[in-house]
Amino acid sequence: MEYWSDLYLELSQQITENIPSIEWCDLWHEQVSYLTSELPFPTPAAFIAFNMLDTEDKGLLGQTCNTQIDIYLFFETFSDTYVGSVNKDSALDFLKRLTDIHKLFHGNSGANYSGMRRVDMKREDSGDAGNLYRISFNCTVDDISAMPQYNDADVNEITISTGEIVHPTGESLNFEVEV
Repeated sequence: MEYWSDLYLELSQQITENIPSIEWCDLWHEQVSYLTSELPFPTPAAFIAFNMLDTEDKGLLGQTCNTQIDIYLFFETFSDTYVGSVNKDSALDFLKRLTDIHKLFHGNSGANYSGMRRVDMKREDSGDAGNLYRISFNCTVDDISAMPQYNDADVNEITISTGEIVHPTGESLNFEVEV
């Protein structure tokens, strides 16, 4: 992974392509707490957050990062699940989306992460805005973003020299370079 945006784009694409009932996917920044003052979004919605738990340095400024990925699932609803509820199916669909997210990522690896496994799931406070659950996954991310980037280059001029070099000891060295 060269940028955290690579990881975010990979995860959000997996969610939108594999769980079409999730209508919105975004980077988490407490959106559900500001529904009246922020850009509204359709629900169900998934939000992605990253937390680095620890790192192991690799050569040339690379790091292996033990990373927690939180996926928040939000559904703005007044549906109830009690026996006989008119909107019971709608409310239960929300719980099915939680299972879909678990099945999509648990035991999975991608281009920018490996060894994803679920480590937590819990309800979060949404301030009466709807249902909000957080599913936490752990995975390994190899972060090479600080490593020097080298590009292939074409060599336009090469000079070949032959001659004699005098070593500091006074010894004469002859050399010839072939390309």
